[in-house]
Amino acid sequence: MFETFSRSWELLKASYNVLKQDRELLLFPLFSTLGLILVTIVFAIPLFASGLVEQIANEEELSGGQSMLGLVIAFLFYFVIYTVIIFSNTALIGAAMIRLNGGDPTVRDGFRIASERIGSILGYAAIAATVGMVLNAIRDRDNIVSQIFAGILEVAWNLITFLVIPVLVVENVGPIEAIKRSGRYLKRTWGEQVTANFGVGLIIFLASLAALLVIGGPLVLIAQATGSPVIMFLAIAIIVLVVGAINLFGAALTGIFQAALYNYASKGSAGEFFDEALVSGAFVRR
Repeated sequence: MFETFSRSWELLKASYNVLKQDRELLLFPLFSTLGLILVTIVFAIPLFASGLVEQIANEEELSGGQSMLGLVIAFLFYFVIYTVIIFSNTALIGAAMIRLNGGDPTVRDGFRIASERIGSILGYAAIAATVGMVLNAIRDRDNIVSQIFAGILEVAWNLITFLVIPVLVVENVGPIEAIKRSGRYLKRTWGEQVTANFGVGLIIFLASLAALLVIGGPLVLIAQATGSPVIMFLAIAIIVLVVGAINLFGAALTGIFQAALYNYASKGSAGEFFDEALVSGAFVRR
């Protein structure tokens, strides 16, 4: 466990060394976050204002299951959300790939790469939205077996598709072929019996948790002691900004990490910023 955590920490440090060269890479997860907020608002306001939410809830209560209208709206929401996320990640990884290959990327370069692959991005977003809805449908069944099964499927899907976006960036293929190649790279490089190494995500989560405890806890206590709604609002705003900043850094570092893993899997070298012994242990054998 300690070895896994230590390796993940070193990989994050290597990713940060890349980020220091191109701090503008942080803009891509920021744009993604702003896009997600905008999409949520665009969907939520018309749905509530038109009464569709209440209509869908009534239909589901009468039928005892999902209404067709609810499923269509849910799919559209998933599709748009995934499109925003995948587009931003494609731009991020595209720019990171330029740096790892010795270039000097700009924000424009990232968005140009993503724009040139918009067809594949939309296709992959549709597939991801479908998978997401299927997993949610399985989770909605009120039994522990379904919950466990959905969790296993989600881990397997995330593992198989881990290199999809770098494949889309470099090889510019369709989404189905990108998924196949992602799985093949994983199998060929790290073997058939592998499981995900969640150390990188765990470190980011622990950093967010530490911020909540060390910064958020005292701020909330101070706000409660004063009894001022304004101070409470400011305390919450600071907590949101700090945790949001950590997650923005985490998203940028993860994108760089994915680009390095793709380089290692496809070319045998992750680049000058990454120790190949560390990258070779990015996934662990079962």
